Amino acid sequence: MAIDLRSDTVTRPSEAMRTAAADADVGDDVYGEDPTVNDLEAAAADRVGTEDALYVPTGTMGNQIAARVHTERGQEVILDRESHIYRWELGGLAQLSEVQPRTVDTADGVPTPEDVAAAYVEESLHRPGTGLLTLENTHNARGGVAVPPESISAAAAAAHDRDVPVHLDGARLFNACVALDVAPERMVRDVDSVLFCLSKGLGAPVGSILAGDAEFVAAARRVRKLFGGGMRQAGLIAAPGLVALENVERLSTDHDNAARLAAGLDAIDGLRAPEPDTNIVQVHTDALGVDAEEFVATCEDHGVRGGAHGPTLTRFCTHLDVDRADIETAVERVAAAVEELRD
Repeated sequence: MAIDLRSDTVTRPSEAMRTAAADADVGDDVYGEDPTVNDLEAAAADRVGTEDALYVPTGTMGNQIAARVHTERGQEVILDRESHIYRWELGGLAQLSEVQPRTVDTADGVPTPEDVAAAYVEESLHRPGTGLLTLENTHNARGGVAVPPESISAAAAAAHDRDVPVHLDGARLFNACVALDVAPERMVRDVDSVLFCLSKGLGAPVGSILAGDAEFVAAARRVRKLFGGGMRQAGLIAAPGLVALENVERLSTDHDNAARLAAGLDAIDGLRAPEPDTNIVQVHTDALGVDAEEFVATCEDHGVRGGAHGPTLTRFCTHLDVDRADIETAVERVAAAVEELRD
């Protein structure tokens, strides 16, 4: 059987999640009458220390709702050049909110206060002005980097000094919190909204949470309806999300497995795999003289699934459906794949 390390979204719901879904008390969520969704939103808000929260089908929808709520048409959004919102959400900023990105190059995925100041545009007769700063933690494209809360706060302060709201794409927020031993409330304390996924490391089959103050969530609920996210008896899928919230502490196991995987792959001649902060392992194959697509295909032939994320960059992601034995087997299989590529 293949060991699937493409993403932490490939997990299967646990028996506890399946039971929770089967037994969920439901109602019409568009009318605010689904008790399980209401319980999930309250629990999620409590987890991150916000006034309110909104259950949304996907992380991308949550991020795009936030952009729509925070901005006006034509405004600019400051964000890292490698951020998920910019690279992987189908130009949603332009298509759904009619705003334009102003990208910045950063060292760790989060703009510095100086970056924010340099990118900021004041509204004038000729210029639309800056309407939003978006941050990301952990940072996907940069290898699951866990960004310290101080960096989040500093960037947010620079934006707020210019009356610019801040949204945090925290799809893997709890991975960052566990890796840095920081409370979620502290991590999101200085942002105006935060998105986190239930369907990644926490293992739920579907769903994400968008959180902020009550006024923001009320506006977000209306935009969710506009974007087609008004769900009916959604308690059936929200119930596993409540179970998923109990999986935060076990994320450290994924981090340990990722560190073992990186160390094992880095020891293979021709591969370079830096030690990860969290559960994302980046493998460079330039020294092997093989591009990522060929490397990924050969690894899959040997029973390990990953994803090409650059010309010679492959991503492997640990999750709750792989254990230490799987990691050891994956290293052995990748080693065999490398030997085949050398022949």
